[in-house]
Amino acid sequence: MFIPEITQKLLAAKKDKELTFADLEKILGRDEVWIAAVIYRQASASPEEAKLLVEALGLDASYAQQLTEYPVKGLGPVVPTDPLIYRFYEIMQVYGMPLKAVIHEKFGDGIMSAIDFTLDVEKEEDPKGDRVKVIMSGKFLPYKKW
Repeated sequence: MFIPEITQKLLAAKKDKELTFADLEKILGRDEVWIAAVIYRQASASPEEAKLLVEALGLDASYAQQLTEYPVKGLGPVVPTDPLIYRFYEIMQVYGMPLKAVIHEKFGDGIMSAIDFTLDVEKEEDPKGDRVKVIMSGKFLPYKKW
C-alpha cells in the first residue's frame, strides 16, 4: 500500500516526540481518529489546525500547507455495488488506516475479531434527519510470536 511521503514524515515526527493520537486530540481539540485521517491524508485540516499539528510535531511550518489541501481519498479499486454496503466500504477507505493506527496505539499489534464480535445499529432521531449509529465491539487478538 502506498503511504504518502508527508504521512511518513508526520508519523516519524509523532514517534520521535512520543506523542499519541490522543495527545494530539488534546492539542488540536479534534477527535484522534480525525487527526489520524489528516495525517494519513484522508482528511484536510484548516490552516489553524494544520499549524497546531505541525508545531506539536516539531516540524517546519511548510508542512502545514499540504495538510490543508483536499486529499484524494481511498485505498483501492474494488468497489461494492450495493449503495448501503458501498458506504461502509467508503468509511473504511477514508478512515481504515487512521482507525488501524489508533487501535494499534491503544492495544498493540493485532486485530479486532470478527468472530468474537458484536454489531449494533441504533436509530438516533435528529430534527435535521435521523442518524444511523453503528456500534462494533470485537475482542482484540494480538498477533502471536513464535
